[in-house]
This record gives sequence, C-alpha cells and structure tokens, in this order.
Amino acid sequence: MQIFVGLGNPGAKYARNRHNIGFMAVDRIAEDHGFGPWKARFQALASEGRLGQEKVLLLKPQTFMNLSGQSVGEAMRFFKLEPGDVVVFHDELDLAPGKVRVKEGGGHAGHNGLRSIHSHIGPDYARVRLGIGHPGHKDRVAGYVLHDFAKAEEAWLDDVLRGVSDGAANLAAGDNGRFMNAVALRVNPPRSSGGEKSRGKATPAEKPAEQPAPQEDPRSPLQKLVDKFR
Repeated sequence: MQIFVGLGNPGAKYARNRHNIGFMAVDRIAEDHGFGPWKARFQALASEGRLGQEKVLLLKPQTFMNLSGQSVGEAMRFFKLEPGDVVVFHDELDLAPGKVRVKEGGGHAGHNGLRSIHSHIGPDYARVRLGIGHPGHKDRVAGYVLHDFAKAEEAWLDDVLRGVSDGAANLAAGDNGRFMNAVALRVNPPRSSGGEKSRGKATPAEKPAEQPAPQEDPRSPLQKLVDKFR
C-alpha cells in the first residue's frame, strides 16, 4: 500500500491556482487509471485503486495547505505505513514551468505544505516537484501561487499532468527513471527529421511535379481541318 498525496487548497475558489497543481495531478491519475470515487476520510478526499501491481490511496487534504500534514499523518498511521510509502505531489517555484523532478527526502525549502508534513511524519518521504516558475521576487510569491494558471500555460500544464499519469505505475513501482521518461515523452516529444515536435500533425503533402507547358501547334487552320479527315 502506498499513499500518493496531492497538495492544494480545498474549494472552487482555489481549484485552478498554481498552488493546486498537486490536486490536479492526483485528479488526473484517478481519472485515467479508474480509481474509486472520492470519499471524505482522514481530513481529506481519498480514492483507492491500483497502479500496476501496487495498491494506492490518492489523498487530497482538505485542511488547507498549511495543515496538510495532519491528514497525511492520520492516513499513514491508519494503514500502518512508513514515510517511505508516501509520495507528495506539489508545486515548485524553483523549477521552470513544465519541469518535473523526483526527490527522495530532504528539506521542505519553505513550502508550507511540506513543512506541515515534515512536522507530522518527518522528512523521509518522496516528492514529485512540479515546476511552476518563480514570479521574480519573494514579495510576489503569495499572490503568484494563489493565482490561476494563465490560458497561455494550459498546453504545458496538460502535458505535465498527462505525463505524470502515464508514468504513475512506474512511480508506484519505484522506477523513477521510467516515470521521468513518461513525463518527458509528453512534455518534450521526439522531434521529426524536419526538426518539429511530433504531436500527431500531418506532414504537408508533397507538391505535384510541374507538367511541361504544351507546345504550340504550327499548322494552319486549313491544314488542321485536312488532317482531321484523313
């Protein structure tokens, strides 16, 4: 049994915020992999299912970001799991938009959701860091993360979420390399020989070969008539 935790804030007001990309990630996994309905458990919304051979509980704490650890700790104790059985999906200011990294253990880097989880289960859990970029100055961070993704960001956001879902079974199996490959295939698909990304676009049809211009008939009208009745 593993717990995949998506971090975010509950309620429609926050649903499309950059801070809620963790919620978005586990929502996509639940939808794509046929998980059960979301139910209120452990101060969270929880959904159970399988990723490959692994049984997984998806968790979206409803305590608001700063108290996420309460929910994670409660679920972990209920299933008698260790911190190493927990994977947390969260927004990452220090990664460019569309970048994804997996990290095992370590500090919380000032992220309030991770800070809360640290206080309840310690630092020895895995994280999937979902890059959202930095606004450029620390005074602008709060407004930035609590603001919706811009329309111009929707394409890369969808690629990231699809990639995370594609590789979720590899992540559950502990194969971080294949998980990252699955993400990369969505975010940076192979390029065609023409240098453009292969995204299922039809290649332009080849131009038909030019036909030679018709030669002018040197015969007179009378000669043409005579030749016609020969």
